[in-house]
Amino acid sequence: MAGKFCGFRMLSFSFFFVMLALFVSCSPGKDRNSSGKRDSSNESVASGPEKGFIVGFSQIGAESAWRVRNSESMQEAAEKMGIQLLYANAEQKQENQLKAIRSFIVYQVDVIVFVPIVQYGWENVLNEAVTAGIPVIVADRKLKLSDPDLVAGFAGPDNFEEGRSAARFLLRKYESSAEPVRIFEMRGTEDSSVTEDRAAGFREVLAGSNRFEIIYSESGDFLRSKGKELVENFIRENGGFVFDGEPIDVLFSHNDGMTLGALEVFDGCGIKAGSDVTIISVDAEQAMIDALKEGKVNCVVECNPDLGETVLALAEKLVNGEEIAYHTIVDGQVFTEFENYDSLPPRGY
Repeated sequence: MAGKFCGFRMLSFSFFFVMLALFVSCSPGKDRNSSGKRDSSNESVASGPEKGFIVGFSQIGAESAWRVRNSESMQEAAEKMGIQLLYANAEQKQENQLKAIRSFIVYQVDVIVFVPIVQYGWENVLNEAVTAGIPVIVADRKLKLSDPDLVAGFAGPDNFEEGRSAARFLLRKYESSAEPVRIFEMRGTEDSSVTEDRAAGFREVLAGSNRFEIIYSESGDFLRSKGKELVENFIRENGGFVFDGEPIDVLFSHNDGMTLGALEVFDGCGIKAGSDVTIISVDAEQAMIDALKEGKVNCVVECNPDLGETVLALAEKLVNGEEIAYHTIVDGQVFTEFENYDSLPPRGY
C-alpha cells in the first residue's frame, strides 16, 4: 500500500522532521509561504470544492484486515478526490497518536482526521489544534470530551447498534427454547468507545429476558492472539468450555480477529463452533463470512471499514468553510445463518 501515489505515504514516524522531509520530497508543485501554509495566490479559484488540500490522518495501527482496509479506504478516496494525505501508524499506542497530531499541527495541515485508540486523554492536543485553526474529524471511534466543540464531528459506524444486532440474533435463535443461555463475551480494547458501545447495545436488548446470562466478559484488545489466549486459558482453568459444570452456549466476540483466535482453539479441542457453541462476531471480514458459509459461525455483524469518501467529503466541506453534521453514521449489514450468501461479492478485506 505504501507509495501508491505521491500524496500518501505509509509512515510510522516518531519525529516531525522525518514526516516533513518525506512529505516535501513527494509533493512538488505545492507552493507555500513563509508560515508553511500553501500560497494560493497563483492558483485559479474553482467554483466547486477546493482540491489539493492536505489531511493529516492518524490511524491506530494495522492489527487486522479490517484496520488495513480502513486505511486503504482513506488512501483510495484521497487519490480519487485529489487530496494529499499524510498517514501515521500509531502501532496501538496513544502516545504515538499524540505525537502525530502535534506534527500535523506544526506542519499546518488543513484538516486532521484520527481514529482514537481510547476515549480519553485528548483535550490538550485538541486545544492545540483549535488554537492553530485546524479542524479535527474523529473517525470510527468516538471521544468523551469536556468540550464537544474541540472536534468538528465524528464519522463512523454505529457500534451501539452493532451490539443490539448481535443480541437480536440471539433472541431469534433461542426464541423457541426456555433453557438458560450462557454467554462468553470477548470485549475489545478497554476505554474505547467501540467496546463500550457494543457491550451496552448487546446488554440493552437482552435485558428484557432473564434467560440470557453473561458469565464471562474479558478484553482481548481486538487482537487475534489475545482472543486465542483468552479461550485457551478459560478452557484450561475450567476443564472445558464450561461454567460451573454447565456448557457455555454462546461466544460473542467484539471483532473478527479475536473470533478467529477462538476458532483456532475450538478446532484444536474438538469443539464444533457453530453447533456446540453459537458464534457471533463483529466486523464481517472475508474470513468470517467464509466461516459463516461453512457453518462455523452463526452471525456476523458488519462494521463498515469503508469510511474514506465519507470522511474526506466532510473534510472538504470544512476546508470550504461549510458546516458539517456532528455525527455522520456509516451503515452496515447483518449476516446470519438464516440466509444464503453464496452470491455475496468478495468483501475486499
